[in-house]
Amino acid sequence: MLVKIIRALVAFLMILSPALPQKLSLPAIPSGQNLELDSRFELVWSDEFDGDSLDTTKWFYPWWETERKGGYWHEDMVSVKDGNLVITTAYFDEPLENYYYDTWHDQINFNEYKPGWYTGCIETRGKFEQCYGYFECRCILPKSSGMWSAFWMMNDGVSNVDGSGKDGTEVDVFESMYYKDVWWGAGDAVISGIHYDGYGEGHQGDSIGKWFANNPYEEYNTYGLEWTPTEYIFYINGVETGRLNKGGVSQNPEYLILSCEVAGENGVANADRHGTGKMSMKPGDTAEFIVDYVRVYEYK
Repeated sequence: MLVKIIRALVAFLMILSPALPQKLSLPAIPSGQNLELDSRFELVWSDEFDGDSLDTTKWFYPWWETERKGGYWHEDMVSVKDGNLVITTAYFDEPLENYYYDTWHDQINFNEYKPGWYTGCIETRGKFEQCYGYFECRCILPKSSGMWSAFWMMNDGVSNVDGSGKDGTEVDVFESMYYKDVWWGAGDAVISGIHYDGYGEGHQGDSIGKWFANNPYEEYNTYGLEWTPTEYIFYINGVETGRLNKGGVSQNPEYLILSCEVAGENGVANADRHGTGKMSMKPGDTAEFIVDYVRVYEYK
């Protein structure tokens, strides 16, 4: 009931001014144009996750990256079942095995696995990359503060510090950083944005702010990106949320990423990162990022 009241308040504020909820740090309700999918696009790549294991012709695990912020990425946390990809986040008192250490430790600077929070990531790097079109994920978000899931896009040009995003931009179609029990109901919101010029002193970026989805921690929602030569257009359930073009739009093919991350650093959780709040799960609890499909379209 409280969430419905908050949504009604936000709707009223948007009547007064569409930008007012964002100025008050409230999530806004998607209210832009409707996506014209069938008339403008044709499907060129997808994964419906219908099998019983990850399709490694389409995805792979970033096996060289073990420690990730306040936790660890490990392929054992990724599974396919009941027509879904599932990335599970859980605590382990004993480190999980590094399957690649013996082969690659003298060439890759592995961080050692330790006790802590484990979750996962998959990418299409080197298997599928595309420039422009429409990209969509249908999913249920993981139920915990202190962590977040994401559907995002990358290429190697993101690291070039040259004042431009045209050679490569990290595009976060969504990040679920707001699972919090706060009175004004931000827990039903996600955020979308871009990053370019690396992640050091030269880093630049922009965001469309927070947007409501429909009960996203219990129900499927779709999160989409239309990428044109001149702008990024973001959608939730086929309704536009915002547009970005700061730094110039990436002109290079990018690969897809599905991931969960734990807030913190050096493999230690319990930080509050970008508004996640501290970890609400305890050892023995789990949270699942459940993905029904990922689909990519080209313009007709």
